[in-house]
Amino acid sequence: MLYLPAWDKYKQKVFQTSDIPEDLEGSYRLVEDEQKGPSIELQWKNDVRGYGPDHRTRHSIDWLRRAIHQEVELRGGVRHDDRVLWDKQKITRDNKWLDYSDYMNQDEVLYDALTHLHKYGLLFIKNVPESEESVVKLSERIGNLKDTFYGRTWDVRSKAKAENIAYTPQFLGLHMDLLYTSNPPHLQLLHSLRARTPGGESFFSDAFNAVHQLQRFSAFHFRTLCTFPVTYEYHHPTYHYHFTRPVIELFPYPKYSEPTNPAIRRVNWSPPFQGPFEARIGSNNQTSFRSFIAASHAYEKLLSSEENLYEYRLNEGECVIFDNRRVLHARRAFDATKGERWLKGAYVDDDVFFSKLRVLQERYEGSWNAEGTLRYAVKGE
Repeated sequence: MLYLPAWDKYKQKVFQTSDIPEDLEGSYRLVEDEQKGPSIELQWKNDVRGYGPDHRTRHSIDWLRRAIHQEVELRGGVRHDDRVLWDKQKITRDNKWLDYSDYMNQDEVLYDALTHLHKYGLLFIKNVPESEESVVKLSERIGNLKDTFYGRTWDVRSKAKAENIAYTPQFLGLHMDLLYTSNPPHLQLLHSLRARTPGGESFFSDAFNAVHQLQRFSAFHFRTLCTFPVTYEYHHPTYHYHFTRPVIELFPYPKYSEPTNPAIRRVNWSPPFQGPFEARIGSNNQTSFRSFIAASHAYEKLLSSEENLYEYRLNEGECVIFDNRRVLHARRAFDATKGERWLKGAYVDDDVFFSKLRVLQERYEGSWNAEGTLRYAVKGE
């Protein structure tokens, strides 16, 4: 029988799991409550030390049902089976635009936004005020910003003596940010303050969709990208970040274990910021390295294929938000001599994002009606 832990008013356990008797036994009864609904009450024959004979454990059936069915879904902070894979045609059809004022002032709209971000990894906000603080307000609507060595926010604009290719007018290929850190940001926000140059269009690709396509095309390439270590590095006079990870990371205990539907946890793809490969690869396993090169060719071809790329030129007053661990972003070259292109950026961590999403899920019961519109009902109303 499962022993359900007791919590104090701060929602923290008041005893250690190791305090539970190994030979724990108990009995239960159903308790009806007109306001809270039915509950299960347990009486223990040999309780945790310190509890008297009058101690009971009571949980609503609704709480027990959620605890049983959501445990796997909440493990690791994501429910991978909720995600919708997309190509150019699908994201063009399902793409979501939200108004800045609605996003900032209505929790129902915020819940819609975060749910869509979790499913698709891409969202656009329109009518964003012309202010360097707007991206801060958009981010803080979710939670704390992620502070990095770039600062709490940062500017994407062409400048002399750029320390990063993003700060040049050159073409920047599909990539993810900060893979050379141990916990790269989950969300990236880019607010367009100036869009007055020829060129500079942004484009995006669903890395998860390409993984599924790759697995169907070549199981060998798929396994290679799940195991081969790729090093990412940012090495400058004042900063030296270094981290090694495979291209594809899977959940160790997926909710569903269908071989044709891998439980993708993250994708790590950022060719512009790769560092030297580990020395042991070149000296001991050249076959493995050649396999990685072949798998990389195949995967990149899928990522950048015309049918998988979604291209959009951000106008002034628009902000794009995307999942940095899933959706790859890139930028076409632009002519910095004929105008100004200026994006204000910010990051949000995965813990912050999923915390807010869970809170809103607990508050709102969302369901899709026949017209495909999310309707909300506040619990208890």
